[in-house]
Amino acid sequence: MHSACCAIDAEQLQTFSEVAYDLWFNDNVDILPVTTDPLPRVAEMRDRYDLDIQLHADPDGEVADRYSGTEETSHGLIGISRVYVIDEEGTVRFEQVADHPADRTYGNWVRYFIRNDYEDPFGE
Repeated sequence: MHSACCAIDAEQLQTFSEVAYDLWFNDNVDILPVTTDPLPRVAEMRDRYDLDIQLHADPDGEVADRYSGTEETSHGLIGISRVYVIDEEGTVRFEQVADHPADRTYGNWVRYFIRNDYEDPFGE
């Protein structure tokens, strides 16, 4: 994600927060959001939006660099937003790269993707 305090990211996180328990309980799937914001801002975001998932702080961008890359902006270092679905063997089954700040994959789509044996649930 770009920044945990970004409104677009907050919307996306809320969709994953809504399906996280269901995915964990029924499919043994964990949701692991990572943001380049420092821990105090990450905790504030989690509490402000009453998220049921833990956000992982990566203020130095080490995780973001490894997976999606980072970029320096007027707001500081931000990660390039991506969503991954990784199966039980560690194979990346889905990757979505945000080419635009509004490009998002939402939690419900990921839930259906997993339950459809890693196939697009809408046949696209």
